[in-house]
Amino acid sequence: MAIHTLQRIQILSATVEECWRFFSNPQNLCRITPPALDFVIKSNLPAEIHPGLMIEYRVRPLWGIAVNWLTEITHVQKPFYFVDEQRVGPYAVWHHEHTFRDLGEGRVEIGDRVHYVLPFGPLGDLLHPFLVKKQLEQIFDYRTRVLRELFPFPIQPAS
Repeated sequence: MAIHTLQRIQILSATVEECWRFFSNPQNLCRITPPALDFVIKSNLPAEIHPGLMIEYRVRPLWGIAVNWLTEITHVQKPFYFVDEQRVGPYAVWHHEHTFRDLGEGRVEIGDRVHYVLPFGPLGDLLHPFLVKKQLEQIFDYRTRVLRELFPFPIQPAS
């Protein structure tokens, strides 16, 4: 059983509070998930996450096959950090840390660190580089593009 890690860092033109408002609202998951995954939230959700919040959704990660996923928000340190962990879903383990660091001058570094273990033991690990890793990178690439559009840097005048 291999523990895999995906890590991303992105700088946004925003305040920590603006980033927190966006990322702590579970409805915004739909906005940063590629449409091809057909992501549908099945829970009634509050406007802001809190420890113990359970989020149920459906996603179609491979070949259009629907998968139910249940996530629990396990840690929250507003407005700098939260963790979501899969309770039911396609992974044997899914632990996703979200961080928000104020860089000053209207810039925030957002970080994602996902630790995950695939199901099916050695077979899952064999599929990792060709299927799972590639798809996760595409999902986070999409998220990066959407966030750049939602939090664009101001255009600097030419010198």
